[in-house]
Amino acid sequence: MKLPGTFKRLEFDRRTARPDLTAGLVLGMVSVPDALASGVLAGINPLYALYAVMLATPVGAFFASSVFLSVQTTSAMSLVVASVPAIAGVNTRAVFTLAILTGIFMLVAGFLKLGRLMRFVSNSVMVGFMNGVAILIILGQLRDFTGYASDFSNRVVRAIDLLFNLDQVDLPTVAVGLSVVILIVVLEKTRLGQLGMVVAIIAASMLPALFGWDSVARVSDIAVITSGFPKPVLPDFSVALALVVPALSLAAIGLIQGAGVSQAYVNPDGRYPNASRDFIGQGAANVAAGFFRGMPVGGSVSATSLIVNSGARTRLANIFAGVVIAIITLLFSGAVGKLAMPALAGLLIVIGFRTIKPANVMAVWRTGNTQRVVMVITFALVLMIPLQFAVLAGVALSIVLYTVRQSNRIVVKEWKLKEGKLPLEQAAPSTVLPGAVTVLVPYGSLFYAAAPVFEGKLPSVDEQTSRAVVIVNLRGRTELGSTFMNVIERYAAELVEHGSRLMLAEVEPSVREQLARAGMVDSVSHRNIFVQTDRVGESVYEAYAAAEDLISQWKLQTGALETSGSVSEGR
Repeated sequence: MKLPGTFKRLEFDRRTARPDLTAGLVLGMVSVPDALASGVLAGINPLYALYAVMLATPVGAFFASSVFLSVQTTSAMSLVVASVPAIAGVNTRAVFTLAILTGIFMLVAGFLKLGRLMRFVSNSVMVGFMNGVAILIILGQLRDFTGYASDFSNRVVRAIDLLFNLDQVDLPTVAVGLSVVILIVVLEKTRLGQLGMVVAIIAASMLPALFGWDSVARVSDIAVITSGFPKPVLPDFSVALALVVPALSLAAIGLIQGAGVSQAYVNPDGRYPNASRDFIGQGAANVAAGFFRGMPVGGSVSATSLIVNSGARTRLANIFAGVVIAIITLLFSGAVGKLAMPALAGLLIVIGFRTIKPANVMAVWRTGNTQRVVMVITFALVLMIPLQFAVLAGVALSIVLYTVRQSNRIVVKEWKLKEGKLPLEQAAPSTVLPGAVTVLVPYGSLFYAAAPVFEGKLPSVDEQTSRAVVIVNLRGRTELGSTFMNVIERYAAELVEHGSRLMLAEVEPSVREQLARAGMVDSVSHRNIFVQTDRVGESVYEAYAAAEDLISQWKLQTGALETSGSVSEGR
């Protein structure tokens, strides 16, 4: 069956159907407790998380470029939802509106083909962010894991408060939480594999009934678990404006995590998925989830890894997983309400510890001081300020870091030209030598932030400079910013004041037109701009020959003037 438009073929093959069904079954069963835990982490009815994965997993698989990308609830996105004041566990329609807005932002990013922008988010920011999220996941479960409710809002402060009130910890609650942690670690090493997580939560949730631990909270104590397919709901436009920043943050998290999946898992045909197309898949999944009472979702690294390791061959595996989640949600919703809260808290604590990546931290730490500072700042921001602002701050920090690094990487070299020989490259002179031709080649980006750095590396024009020509090789520059053109204009004017000239060589036709539109031809005349050819460096040699002719003319004119002056004196 072929999908409409540009979407890939939805493949069905009897040879791949069985492994896809098996992988879908495993992911579907594991996704239920994982989604419930995400709902708890977000501070909303866990059922909304189940609705989200039930719809988002197959919809995302249908539209994404990546064959294996699994779109589900994620811990990082759940933490953002939990920190949104407009939701605060009360306004349920705000949760659905937030999912729809997040989906719209993702769709816009996909249709504008902004997948290439993900490279601006540095690895040091992501390492700091993800490890900070891991700590927040662990600290955020201490209430359900211990039964002690702190009055403080910050998770770090709540953890410290718990240490001073250990006498108020509920031991049966801790016992259930510890049992699920131990069972997950043990059972995953058996033949159950990833399904050991499901068995561990069910087994730990049975302990309160067996031992009469009435103090242990259940999912039904914090949320109403109903059966049946979710009814569609319209967004709440009254809170839409307040949800713009959180939606942008959620979109950024989902897209970054999804882009990571795209690069980590190659499609069966050997090609890397299109990140922008994956944005569209995640966006469609969020819109579908929001309209059917689901929370925001995004590309999940853990779910994608699980379905791949479970033997998935095509995108049908994620679609089968959605069917399994739907069956469990619609037919066994009553059993979902009986799950123990400390069991879900234990699951999240395990996920939190597994999210911490010491090896990644050490790799960034060894890279250099700048990367260390960026990682530490991002990590600290995640712990100190609302996560949606920490995400945007991390992205902004990545862009600033990229801009600073690129602007400081400008190198200006000089080419020494000899007829019939390759150019000899050497360090650019500090000053423009009188009566000489200087060919300069800039390496690195010449965008606006780098233009002043480039200007500072140009040979200076002093009182000794006269009858000199400076040639700047612009090959490979498809566009010049206004800041860079201002630098060229100032330098050309300075050379003219000292009886010298500036020439531009290897200029692309589009850049030549840009210079003309900007009025730069008045500063650098037509005859001093040499358009590039298919032969690399050919226009540089043309400019060099023109420069030598110009210097010869100046010398002849000077000689004629001196001779004229001597004759006049003799008379």
